Amino acid sequence: MKTNNPTVLTWIDQMVALTQPEQVVWIDGSEAEKERIETEAIENGEMIRLNAQAWPGCLYHRTAENDVARVEGRTYICSRKPEDAGPTNNWADPQEMYARLTELYKGVMQGKTMYVIPYIMGPAGSPMSKVGIEVTDSRYVVLNMRIMTRMGDIALKQLGEHSNDWVRGLHAKAQVDPDNRYICHFPEDNTIWSINSAYGGNVLLGKKCFALRIASNQARREGWMAEHMLILGIENTASGETKYITGAFPSACGKTNLAMLIPPAYAKGYKVYTVGDDIAWMRPGKDGQLWGINPEAGFFGVAPGTSMKSNPNALLTTRANTIFTNVAVTDDKQPWWEGMGIAPPAHLTDWLGKDWTPAAGTKAAHPNSRFTAPAKQCPAISAHWEEPGGVPISAILFGGRRARTAPLVYQSFSWKHGVFIGSAMASETTAAAAGKVGVVRRDPMAMLPFCGYNMGDYFQHWLDMGKKINKQPLIFNVNWFQTDEQGKFLWPGFGDNFRVLEWIIKRCNNEVGAVKTAIGYVPKAEDINLDGLDLTVADIRRLLRIDKAVWEEEIQGIEAHFAKFDRLPQELKAELAALKQRVAEN
Repeated sequence: MKTNNPTVLTWIDQMVALTQPEQVVWIDGSEAEKERIETEAIENGEMIRLNAQAWPGCLYHRTAENDVARVEGRTYICSRKPEDAGPTNNWADPQEMYARLTELYKGVMQGKTMYVIPYIMGPAGSPMSKVGIEVTDSRYVVLNMRIMTRMGDIALKQLGEHSNDWVRGLHAKAQVDPDNRYICHFPEDNTIWSINSAYGGNVLLGKKCFALRIASNQARREGWMAEHMLILGIENTASGETKYITGAFPSACGKTNLAMLIPPAYAKGYKVYTVGDDIAWMRPGKDGQLWGINPEAGFFGVAPGTSMKSNPNALLTTRANTIFTNVAVTDDKQPWWEGMGIAPPAHLTDWLGKDWTPAAGTKAAHPNSRFTAPAKQCPAISAHWEEPGGVPISAILFGGRRARTAPLVYQSFSWKHGVFIGSAMASETTAAAAGKVGVVRRDPMAMLPFCGYNMGDYFQHWLDMGKKINKQPLIFNVNWFQTDEQGKFLWPGFGDNFRVLEWIIKRCNNEVGAVKTAIGYVPKAEDINLDGLDLTVADIRRLLRIDKAVWEEEIQGIEAHFAKFDRLPQELKAELAALKQRVAEN
């Protein structure tokens, strides 16, 4: 099915004239098309078919050595005014960037096929969903977008013959040259141009590029929210009621593990469901509640560390119809990575395509190696994950990795105070991260690399949204990562994080009280369920403690952080002053 939509046809003609492909193929989303493109990718060496008995339908791909991650330094917001990009984004003048990139794109697809990928971000037929079209010369992109989005004829049908409300995405691998690698967003034009990369985060343009950077602009203009958040549902099986929670966490803070959490043995009266693991689009409903969808159809997850112990639901999701990128491969064509929970075999082919043995002294899988897996395969996927109207959001979590500062959980005093907590979000670097251990990195709402406009305006949009939502979700901060003097974690984490979620749900239902402190409402220690856990109420009190000296230092850090923003809302300055006063008086 091609379209008669003139806005689409005109743009495709322009892209064809610019890149000069040998042929143009419109993606329809059919199984026959999938099999044909997979076969072509395998025959030309782009991909390898993995062990069909152990990993049915799974493929393997290896990127260039210089092309293994998102490139924030080469990612630009090309708004007409530099102040609209703000101090936390790389800005470029849109006309100058179009001119520079046009030279790189000229004839770049000569002798190649241009694939036209119409796709939907969000469930088909949902009024909360949006359509994009990505043109690319990469079969890898086509096959990944098939997993990550609803693609093909279904998207053209949703767009219709007259709408111009769609996001334009141009991608070309070119020479995979890091010096000419650009991932550029033109928010006023709903356009994304990506060149000289073949790594998923830079080329699957529906993901961070559209669903966060472009969508955050659309959301501000149209009165909704595009957030870097998981969505999970918690069902009380006795009452049959399900509460839905969103959560924003910087990297290395257990976001995917929380999205697919399996409750501990004591919690027999509850079930946890995954709606989304990475991105949430949320709109106020006519009933005054905030409703959220997962705009994606798949999971683009980090493989290393994913195991049956850390995240069984994620690992089980990948067992079929999954694309693995830059992991290692066993001699019988099975994927392997560090932290998989399986001892390394005597011989592997590593992510560079070289022979590897346990004595090699190197990682067999790249630390940022990935799996692209269909969300519908997740054992915990919610029956409502594709509900056209979304799911009602009762609570919003902000979290980070803090050894001493933040208690296990605390609740904001109000929506405005919750926005302040999110705006000051921070995480401490670990040994796995580059640079020093324990350095505080502020990442407001976990959106620092993904907000497509001035972050001061983004904070204001959050404050404004609070006025549009009559039944505001409660806002909480969680911290699973407190340590003792020896650096040992005080909280077990993983499935036991459900114990904190249970308290949060009870707060949403007005079933449990809390203690008012200088920073927010903190649980009474005895209200955290310890059944089957080798911790005492005294241990929980330690996890909930608030150290005045530490918070005085934290306030200085927030002041320095806020000083970077040229459009910081007055309400957040007032919240900081109020926190400073409360801490001083306690």
